[in-house]
Amino acid sequence: MLIRRPAPLRGLSTARTLLLFAALFPLSAGASTRSIESAPPQSTEMHFHQLLTDAIQEATSFDNPFDAQVWLVDMSHRLRRYMPNDQERLVFLRLVHQEASRVGISPELVLAVIHVESGFQRFAISSVGALGYMQVMPFWKHKIGSSSDNLMHTHTNLRYGCSILKIYLDRERGDWIRALARYNGSLGRTKYPEKVLRYWEKYWFINDSE
Repeated sequence: MLIRRPAPLRGLSTARTLLLFAALFPLSAGASTRSIESAPPQSTEMHFHQLLTDAIQEATSFDNPFDAQVWLVDMSHRLRRYMPNDQERLVFLRLVHQEASRVGISPELVLAVIHVESGFQRFAISSVGALGYMQVMPFWKHKIGSSSDNLMHTHTNLRYGCSILKIYLDRERGDWIRALARYNGSLGRTKYPEKVLRYWEKYWFINDSE
């Protein structure tokens, strides 16, 4: 299996962006921007558009609003089958990007870790007591946080998970196979890291050539 180090986030092509928006916001023939903006609030498309606008305005980890729009629309389209609620999904993606960017790791790889760890189930609890989206063990509260932290809280869980990944990545000097194995508690074996990287390539990878 060819293992590639996760690439940094890059914008999608204009053509792909337009295709994504066409899928999410289908327009009837002759419809204008002005007529869409005045659509009833119960419109599903316009509800999503407003939530997207809010997410872009609240995003702090993108270079500019266009990059935020492109990434959020793309990842929202991919995540929808696992997280159908539009508001929950967009807030979640904004926070994933924020926390991954804060520690300098790929947001798409973080999505792959979450996919493997919890299947995007916020209240997941493992047989050994790991909690939430990123399956954080409670002992980490005493190492990098506070005993009062709620690991089932979305932002808190993502902040912990991304921080832990960064700690292990630094410890392993950028070796993602070993860092991911440490995250899973399986150092010396490659089954878990390879699964995460497969999920990253299959579900979350951004192809710059598209």
